[in-house]
Amino acid sequence: MAEAGEKRVVVDAAEQVMGRVCSNVAKRLLNGQNIVIINAERAVVTGRPEMVLSLYREKRERGDPHHGPFYPTLPEAIIKRGVRGMLPYKQARGRDALRRLRVYAGNPINASGQQLAKKPLTHKYVTLAEVSKSIRGG
Repeated sequence: MAEAGEKRVVVDAAEQVMGRVCSNVAKRLLNGQNIVIINAERAVVTGRPEMVLSLYREKRERGDPHHGPFYPTLPEAIIKRGVRGMLPYKQARGRDALRRLRVYAGNPINASGQQLAKKPLTHKYVTLAEVSKSIRGG
């Protein structure tokens, strides 16, 4: 948890490619920073929308509902899982790094976040809100 003197870095994921945000955040977490990601539902996954949605549906439906693997359905959990995949989460330093991460849909802490390497989106893409709605069956 963040102690009194520690500063949190707020990252705004709105209209940013999810993989780029996750890799940047993972690197910062391993360097000891406390990170808060806001607007998780507005992050994007690039690719043809029907292809992206089918891949995420496949991930969700894979395995056994009682024994896993379990894949998240909420946008904030999908981003956290993406960051986890870029950390050595089975080692102590990776687990500690993951504990320093908070991810929110929307902006409940009313903070202004920094955009990471903002490039205009020129490819086809799907937002995590659409992915989440698709894999939850809505």
